[in-house]
Amino acid sequence: MNNEPVKKINAMYLISYIGIPLLCTALCFWLGYTFFHDGGLGAVALFLVPPTLSILWWVWGGKLLFKGKRKKLMRELEQSGFIPNHTFDSDICTVIVDIEHGKLAILFFWNPFQSYVLPASRIEKIWTDDGKTGAGFLAGSSRVSFLFTVDGIRIRVNTFTSNKRWRMDSDYILTGISKADLMVGVLEEAKRRAS
Repeated sequence: MNNEPVKKINAMYLISYIGIPLLCTALCFWLGYTFFHDGGLGAVALFLVPPTLSILWWVWGGKLLFKGKRKKLMRELEQSGFIPNHTFDSDICTVIVDIEHGKLAILFFWNPFQSYVLPASRIEKIWTDDGKTGAGFLAGSSRVSFLFTVDGIRIRVNTFTSNKRWRMDSDYILTGISKADLMVGVLEEAKRRAS
């Protein structure tokens, strides 16, 4: 069990995730411009390889790292006697709930090297956000999520996201709301059992 406050973002990881590939690309561009004015294979390598690797890292690298850390956390939890009754994987967060023991495990995308196992009694508030904006026939949403606060820190876990706004009676929105309501109920039950 963790006693320290929940930290959703590791600033050093975030800066290195974005900054190191940018710096490497900029350095290679500078080297290519400085030493290979006339082109050649060296220039091609310096101008194509680093940007390509940077893009691959930003598209897949972080996701693969997060997925690996999530698998490792699941193994550690099962070995410690944690019973993962409900697991919800989002793009930015994974929430694992042990209802029987009233525990909660959280892993964040922007802080993958630190997982949190907490008593569910530390949860202060739990609710569903349907993301509804507009009125009447213009009402719609592009994000549905469940939220909870732990030690005053609000944690949002998306159950549906889109770059398009959907009507509130859309199957996508209704399914997202159903998933969010389910997880709210699970967290409330775990909190009740932890008390």
